[in-house]
Amino acid sequence: MVADTVCPSCGKPLPGRAGRTGRSSVYCSAACRQKAYRDRRAAPADTVSGLIDAIGRQVEDLVPQPPSVFYSGVNALASSVGQLRRIARVARDSATDGSVTPAAVTEPAVSPPPSSYASPGDPGAPGSPDSVTLDRVTHDRVTPDSGPREALAHDSGTESVLDESGFAVLVEPYRRELRVHCYRMSGSYDDAEDLVQETFLRAWRAREGYAGKASVRTWLHRIATNACLDLQRRTARRPQRYEPLPGMNHGSAEPPARVTWLQPYPDEDLPSAEEQPDALAVSRETLELVFLAAIQHLPARQRAVLVLRDVLGLSAAETAEALEMTVASVNSALQRARPTLRDRLPRRRTEWTAETDAREREVLRRYMAAAESLDLTLFTGLLSEDIALTMPPNPFWFVGREAITEFLRISLDPASPMFLGHWRHLPARANGQLAAGGYVRRPGTTVYRAQVLDVLRIEGDRIVEITSFEPHLFPAFGLPLRLPADR
Repeated sequence: MVADTVCPSCGKPLPGRAGRTGRSSVYCSAACRQKAYRDRRAAPADTVSGLIDAIGRQVEDLVPQPPSVFYSGVNALASSVGQLRRIARVARDSATDGSVTPAAVTEPAVSPPPSSYASPGDPGAPGSPDSVTLDRVTHDRVTPDSGPREALAHDSGTESVLDESGFAVLVEPYRRELRVHCYRMSGSYDDAEDLVQETFLRAWRAREGYAGKASVRTWLHRIATNACLDLQRRTARRPQRYEPLPGMNHGSAEPPARVTWLQPYPDEDLPSAEEQPDALAVSRETLELVFLAAIQHLPARQRAVLVLRDVLGLSAAETAEALEMTVASVNSALQRARPTLRDRLPRRRTEWTAETDAREREVLRRYMAAAESLDLTLFTGLLSEDIALTMPPNPFWFVGREAITEFLRISLDPASPMFLGHWRHLPARANGQLAAGGYVRRPGTTVYRAQVLDVLRIEGDRIVEITSFEPHLFPAFGLPLRLPADR
């Protein structure tokens, strides 16, 4: 095998890499690293045929050596094939459901009917002489910060019909950020997936009423936000407090908030530090589980206003239009939401550094090693004095190292009749935090089965919070559901 000694971007020899980690050890310079990032993020084509042609060119360009170049090419190819698959899925869903006018999700409906996405008096409203539809794609409104997908407005030239595939190509690039947005609003990864599908279907049905006054991104976020509000109206979810369970020592502290629908979110869907340093900080702070749990306490519209204004950066006027509120109402809701949220958040970390990440990774390594060796002393030595452990949606909770130690002792002791079994772990990342996928081999069996995903909040060299989730989302984190007994 040829060693990775050349830059996969420019092909020049790499300098010495001692002490360098991550992509800084793969590319010869920051310029090459940024160029590679732009190449990876660039849309292969604006049509299905163009994307298929681009995939063909990527296949032809694959070379097996050096390994770093080969890996980069295969990774880009997999990304393009994945995009094509998602486009095909959106086109399929649009074709099977696009001609049906949807009934309101809730009664009364939170979201407006499709025709009201453009006001009757607006140029481009349905039935007006200047009717604007998604089948008219013009390039004369493209700005330096937007591509052809953003330029949807009236075109005095020839109208081209935007079929299901064309619509899918148009909206698919926004899937990831819409999923993150819906996750922030709902707190549930499963619900976020469903809400994105609902958003695309609503957008397909409402395409005739799109007035082109806002970008496609803003238009889709508006539809997604209203879909989330409909979900809130339908489910009427409200955080509760955990309650004591008979015969269980929960610790002497006040029970924490219980958000039964809370689920983790895989970091694979979030920007990396190399790709978008500023966005990373925002993503981490607004996707940490403590933030997600805290924001669920806000009334639905206050939550929507806070996410649109403080996370997505929409103006007060844009937020008011998206939620059909006045600007004054938006500002008032934001003023009420911010202090409520602050009161429910722990002390915030001010910066994210490589040293901090390395220290936290060492804590995670010791955490997994302690569990696998069934070393309760080593395990509890990693916990802060006032650590909190919750297990949504289950009712179990513990606050304080002593209470957690008592709970774990009977399941980690092989001599105990309640001994759970032997553990193995795989590292993961969720919500901008370190996590561990735990697998248990029960006594008398030979296979390690997925048991729990522990998401850790670490301060200094101590774990201050563990949120343990059921294992059905392991595949979303790239984790298998089984591990062989033989390492």
